[in-house]
Amino acid sequence: MGNEIDTSELPGDPPLVVYWRRSAQARRMSLRVSGLDGKITLTLPRRAASRHGHEFLNERAGWLRTAVAALPVQYPVAHGAVIPVEGRELRITPAAVRSARAEDDCLLVPAGASPGARVQAYLKLRARQRIEERVRHHAGLLGRAAGRITLRDPRSRWGSCSSAGDLMFSWRLIMAPPDVLDYVVAHEVAHLAQMNHSAAFWAEVARLMPGYQPPRSWLRAQGTDLHRFRFTPA
Repeated sequence: MGNEIDTSELPGDPPLVVYWRRSAQARRMSLRVSGLDGKITLTLPRRAASRHGHEFLNERAGWLRTAVAALPVQYPVAHGAVIPVEGRELRITPAAVRSARAEDDCLLVPAGASPGARVQAYLKLRARQRIEERVRHHAGLLGRAAGRITLRDPRSRWGSCSSAGDLMFSWRLIMAPPDVLDYVVAHEVAHLAQMNHSAAFWAEVARLMPGYQPPRSWLRAQGTDLHRFRFTPA
């Protein structure tokens, strides 16, 4: 197991924030730049001296800046920005409202407040409503009972199903077109009958959602873009 123990700043224009992580499993120092959010992590063996970490960073400063410069563009959620909601592009607009809501081609947010947290709360609520409705639908078709439904923000998967029948989904699915969210729900609900990815499993997916291939392809090609939206300040 490893723990982030500190942060440091690599001087330059702009300066780069580096998260330090010590790991009992690490045998050597390593640097990683996340392709999703640009987070820089320096991993050190648990007993490595901090000065060696700083030397390691300075030696690789050029590589690090090249890697950061090559990252895909991030999209801060701010007033005037456009964000997809169920496949529709809505412009974030300050208004005299108490909580975020969609109206025409706008996503209205309370004026005078930082929009990131308000927009995120709106998306999570809408995602829960939509996902729970589709879970009931597909579980009913399958004749199986789903367990607890949890929404998270994982980086490596869009959903999961435990052996107990509990389901987890990424709330960011609400930004995708509706049939993409529906495909992920159908996929995970199908695991209630087939806890594998056998031909029998895919037959269950096809029964729950005929024509699931196009939304599956969309998710593979464009799903990463949903992680580019940043709801908190850098």
